[in-house]
Amino acid sequence: MGNNKTEETPYQVISTMHGDFKTERVTETYRRRKPWEPANPKHVINFIPGTVVSVKVKAGDKVAVGDDLILFKAMKMDSMITSDIAGVVKSVDIHEGDRLPKGTVMIEFE
Repeated sequence: MGNNKTEETPYQVISTMHGDFKTERVTETYRRRKPWEPANPKHVINFIPGTVVSVKVKAGDKVAVGDDLILFKAMKMDSMITSDIAGVVKSVDIHEGDRLPKGTVMIEFE
């Protein structure tokens, strides 16, 4: 009658970023996916959508670990984003009042 030929999708064993292993179907969508990349330690990125309340640094400022960088409001809470590294601020890509989606690079270090 009709062509009921089905192709089996191949499977492959892959390692996760946590060191575990899992079996994954190798589909066309899987082949086109963006591979995982570690975060750039010189970028300050927001991990939740929110609003910039105030920016405490500008380009050229020297920053130590723990210094305040940005007052950020998300989910009705104000949070102070502090520096994880010591260095010089290369650029500040945000302004007070900006509404940012998740994953925005807010500050870049040299």
